[in-house]
Amino acid sequence: MEKPRLSFWQIWNMSFGFLGIQFGWTLQMNNMSAIYEYLGARPGQLPLLWLAAPLTGLIVQPVIGHWSDNTWGPLGRRRPFFLAGALLSSLALVLMPMSGALWMAAGLLWILDASINISMEPFRAFVADMLPDDQRARGFTMQSFFIGVGSVAASYLPLLLSRFTHSTGSAGSRAIPDIVRVCFWTGAVAFLGAVLLTIFTTKEYPPSAQESERLRHAKRFDAGEILRALINMPKTMRQLAIVQFLTWLGLFCMFLYFAVAVAHNVFGANSPADPAYTNGIIWAGYCSGVYNAVCFLVAPLLPGVVNRLGKRGTHSLCLLAGALGLLSIAVIHDKWLLFVPMIGIGIAWASILSMPYSILAAAIPSNKMGVYMGIFNFFIVIPEILSSLLFGWIMANLLGNDRMKALIVGGVCFIVAAILTQRIQEFAVRDESLAPVAAQPEEA
Repeated sequence: MEKPRLSFWQIWNMSFGFLGIQFGWTLQMNNMSAIYEYLGARPGQLPLLWLAAPLTGLIVQPVIGHWSDNTWGPLGRRRPFFLAGALLSSLALVLMPMSGALWMAAGLLWILDASINISMEPFRAFVADMLPDDQRARGFTMQSFFIGVGSVAASYLPLLLSRFTHSTGSAGSRAIPDIVRVCFWTGAVAFLGAVLLTIFTTKEYPPSAQESERLRHAKRFDAGEILRALINMPKTMRQLAIVQFLTWLGLFCMFLYFAVAVAHNVFGANSPADPAYTNGIIWAGYCSGVYNAVCFLVAPLLPGVVNRLGKRGTHSLCLLAGALGLLSIAVIHDKWLLFVPMIGIGIAWASILSMPYSILAAAIPSNKMGVYMGIFNFFIVIPEILSSLLFGWIMANLLGNDRMKALIVGGVCFIVAAILTQRIQEFAVRDESLAPVAAQPEEA
């Protein structure tokens, strides 16, 4: 089907739900390591405590993608999953800061991470469903814009709330501070509200007669079909997978250890009970806000850069900027200087959230968009699992529990990913019945 070109505001509305999704995701990324330490976790335990969520995602993402590929109902194809994920995520966000034990927090992270992915993965396929190929880069960068806005709002919310709530716990050394509780509860409202706006303002294209016939006979869950899709991944996707794996390995080094590194190495906190610890965690959130602000400022510019450098060149350049940012953090000991490397990380983040998906969407057939987007997420989840299983040992035995050294590892991963991006061969599916053909190298 020839897809119509959409207006700016149509693309805005269909992407707006990502603001809420990223609000919840940022609260999780910025605060979970600290929540675990508030509840008594040691540094070497942190990666293992993050493990349940990605293990669930490894199963949930391709299943949800395949299910949404083969769904059509009153809300359409992807929107039922947006709604279900938003409801579950909002509930988990409400309950998370009420955790009284490590096992409870880990279990709720499991639910939260899986629920976020129920909403997030169909959103990726949604852009490819709704936009013609020449607008997909713009659609994915609009998602990056809202990801940046949602992240900035979540990161700077503690600054706003600090006037009205306590920044430290009031029930002993293992109390989760009031400010964290209110942030999570606000996130629950933002998540659900933003997703509902997209659901109510964007209608999906109804299936053609041929597609309706296929849907009538399709199985909602077919493990064999998911396995066949995994085995027969397009060449472009295989090459992107390696880049994605290394990129997210580097990101998880930052997600796991940046906030606690700032608290211990820059603010000089001796333990989570030290008031300097909470101040450091909050400051790290402000830093996160800066790189996400850079993300939403840079994201609208990326289609223009793609026109000059191509998608591969754009992504490599942005990853190198992120590598420089991560490597420089390790030598900074002044809290104000921490904002400078956030510029490079924000540039990389804008590209990570858009360029790989823009390259991928052109190379896979539309009737498998959901399952392949879910499978592509393996190469986010697998690095998360490996980080959870192995990085505790690496921290204790190779890095001397120096959280800053974990950020150096992340920077090296970015550099290798930038180099390998140049090896990707771009292909595009022009017709469902035909093999992929070579894409135009400068196509945006």
